[in-house]
Amino acid sequence: MEEERRDQGRESAAAAPPPTLMSQMKKGGLSMAASIKQGWQYTKAFFTGQVMKLKAKNEKEMSEANLQATKMQVEAADEAEHRKKLAAAGNM
Repeated sequence: MEEERRDQGRESAAAAPPPTLMSQMKKGGLSMAASIKQGWQYTKAFFTGQVMKLKAKNEKEMSEANLQATKMQVEAADEAEHRKKLAAAGNM
């Protein structure tokens, strides 16, 4: 019984057709779009942080601006990673 399940799993994996050129291009394009969006969000976070630092009236506000910019950059990286995983899985 267990051997039948393993054999079925192998057959279904072996029966999967190879990816077509169009599907590879789509995945690559989605990955590239996610990278471009990540770059844009990084740039936006950088300049937002710089403006907040310039507007800061004291040390506390300046450190908060720095934390906010870093948080925005991390969120951009996480979102891009998630989008790339979805594109690789073909769920996008």
